[in-house]
Amino acid sequence: MTCSEMLGEAGDVRDCYAAVQQWVDETGIEGLHRRLSEAEAIFRRIGITFAVYGEGGDPERLIPFDLLPRIFTAAEWARLEAGIRQRAAALNAFLLDVYNRGEIIRAGIVPGDIVYQNKAYKPEMAGFTPPGKVYSHIVGIDIVRTGLDDFMVLEDNCRTPSGVSYMLENREIMTRMFPELFARHRVAPVDDYPSQLLRSLQEVGPPACKDVPRVVVLTPGSFNSAYYEHSYLADLMGVELVEPADLFVEDGLVFMKTTRGPRRVDVIYRRIDDDFIDPLAFRADSLLGVPGLFNAYRGGGVTLCSAPGAGIADDKAVYVYVPEMIRFYLGESAILQNVPTWQCSKPDDFAHVMAHLPELVVKEVHGSGGYGMLIGPKATSSEIEAYAARIRANPSEFIAQPTLDLSAAPTLGPVGLVQRHVDFRPFCLVGKEIRLVPGGLTRVALAEGSLVVNSSQGGGVKDTWVLR
Repeated sequence: MTCSEMLGEAGDVRDCYAAVQQWVDETGIEGLHRRLSEAEAIFRRIGITFAVYGEGGDPERLIPFDLLPRIFTAAEWARLEAGIRQRAAALNAFLLDVYNRGEIIRAGIVPGDIVYQNKAYKPEMAGFTPPGKVYSHIVGIDIVRTGLDDFMVLEDNCRTPSGVSYMLENREIMTRMFPELFARHRVAPVDDYPSQLLRSLQEVGPPACKDVPRVVVLTPGSFNSAYYEHSYLADLMGVELVEPADLFVEDGLVFMKTTRGPRRVDVIYRRIDDDFIDPLAFRADSLLGVPGLFNAYRGGGVTLCSAPGAGIADDKAVYVYVPEMIRFYLGESAILQNVPTWQCSKPDDFAHVMAHLPELVVKEVHGSGGYGMLIGPKATSSEIEAYAARIRANPSEFIAQPTLDLSAAPTLGPVGLVQRHVDFRPFCLVGKEIRLVPGGLTRVALAEGSLVVNSSQGGGVKDTWVLR
């Protein structure tokens, strides 16, 4: 039975949602729809759009926004926060280890082949330790709820997790449009995320920097699907948004072209994939790279956030071992558990998956954004058979998980409130300290019965409240 986050076990409205229910009753469904139209007009006016590559129609579309907040109590957040911080620390310890001594592999805990033969592993990073021993500076951890007291980690995002702009803009819209609703709650603020991000980035300045590090946000350009977020974060941090053509490397240092001449750059918050950041080190055909950037990084002239090769820590084959990482590096038990996962590379797991495909969710090990998945209970027999052929051809490229009964949050429907499945992505910042604002991005599957919340697959977003 699906867990409703608004209702208790007896079917009554939980205390944390009581004021929201009262507000809905007072405003009425028609009134809520009018306010939703106003909110969408604001989003469109200020340019909060999301491009999806390869689609026709509107290339700059709005992510659907839901007015009803998703609420965590203070006690729920305390547990989530502890688990998120723990996981971010362990993932960074794992990256430090596998690019240096590889002790977790020598101990036989993590198989070496899923690390060193993985395309996300960058051998160019071997033997190099970034400033502060931080590889993944922004860790986005996707969490699902399967019961009132049950939270599980669905996957980790250690490269460039997106969506934080929606967390901030959702809150801005809600506080602007519904001050009366906020007056009934004590909601923890999230608006200091940009200052915390800047502080975390400045804490990992390179050895060559002897002053306050100059930070820039590196974007591939305005055609990128997350360009709005790149420019938005740069603006809120008060730093320059640059494209690759704005940067050059000289004498092991990185400079930004300005109307007043070159200016040193110390820390680059990059939103460009590993393979494209430097044509001299990675893909020679990259038009987005800055020649010599990687050598400047390894030489201590600049810091790249996040580090090239950090993606090995969020690979779905590696995900299985995160609870073991927590025990190995931190000497602790995992506060937030993984979803049970079968690795098709293992013969017994492979046999189980092939025998139960109609019941399982199967994912590509290197996949992201909800693409390349099989959701067994929603698939046709022909789709299942075609996917089975793909698994047989290359078992190591797939993992499988049970079809979770994700919790559902109240969502505005055409004629009333409906229950829709949700997940949650907090954004954990890692510098000299680990920082976490009380909130994150709640994504909602807007189609009835759907479990796919990804923006690229038609999912929506809603504000996330942590009550003080």
